[in-house]
Amino acid sequence: MNFANLLLDKYPLFLAPMEDVTDSTFRYICKHTGGVDVMTTEFVSSDGLVYNTKKSLKKLILYKYERPIGIQIYGHVPERMVEAAQIAESFHPDFIDINFGCPVKKIANRGAGSGMLKNIPLLIDITKKVVEAVHIPVTVKTRLGWDENSKNILSLAMMLQDVGIQGLTIHGRTRNQMYTGEADWTLIGEVKSNPHITIPIIGNGDITTPIKAKEMFDKYKVDGVMIGRGSIGNPWLFSHIKHYFNTGELLPEPTIEDKVTLVKKHLIKSVEDKGEYGGIITMRRHYVQYFKNLNNSKELRLKLLTSTTVSENLCILDEFLKRYKTSNSFE
Repeated sequence: MNFANLLLDKYPLFLAPMEDVTDSTFRYICKHTGGVDVMTTEFVSSDGLVYNTKKSLKKLILYKYERPIGIQIYGHVPERMVEAAQIAESFHPDFIDINFGCPVKKIANRGAGSGMLKNIPLLIDITKKVVEAVHIPVTVKTRLGWDENSKNILSLAMMLQDVGIQGLTIHGRTRNQMYTGEADWTLIGEVKSNPHITIPIIGNGDITTPIKAKEMFDKYKVDGVMIGRGSIGNPWLFSHIKHYFNTGELLPEPTIEDKVTLVKKHLIKSVEDKGEYGGIITMRRHYVQYFKNLNNSKELRLKLLTSTTVSENLCILDEFLKRYKTSNSFE
């Protein structure tokens, strides 16, 4: 499959861009556990890039082990989006991705992210200008529409294709759904099967198991599957999906020892990247997910969410693992 000039395997897996989640540390962890074919940065504000804010520029730093990787930008002012795309291009990503899907109120209400779905002419104008302004492929990530009464994804896909994008990722919900209810892949499949659509279509939404990923490929014939929330606390998901595709075998869940080992690696990498305080704060959202399905782990999670030093975090994890090995209460 060719996505944004990238030659990929038959069943490519994409890591979804998630603000405050898919930073360089989490991308490192996903690459470490294997199975990810394409990654994208956290979304980057076009205003932040134009005005050279430190936080925005830091998101553009890429590493060789992450490739292929795209930089995702968002905004609602054409001139700033063009300038932001050109700044992003100077950091040599494999492609530029435009976010027309973020449902968060503070983003959408000012006309950016999924807010652009209420102004399709402007959305297309921005996309066209970005495509013309850079020398690398441009892709788009969006949703089915603004609400139940405006699921215009098929006509939007054709317009985006006409202005030159080289890949489209569709999340199977409207903006008004946020992340509630089940993702509807029916319209994603209709876009993919439409004879006028020639660009790659990537499906996104509710992929949490290898069986679910295979079902979406087989039923809707998408060119790729993007995984977001299902990977938080479970970066093994990508490699497990690939193993299932290749062998038909479902791998067992990672052991507690495996989880603790990876969590410690994640913590150390996070602190290296953001300093002790920032690294630990960032890890707190991951801690809950890594151990959420483990019986009697409430005390562990509470300790991890309130400790403030690396050494304390590591001691808590080591003590937990030691107790786990000598007790059946976590089974």
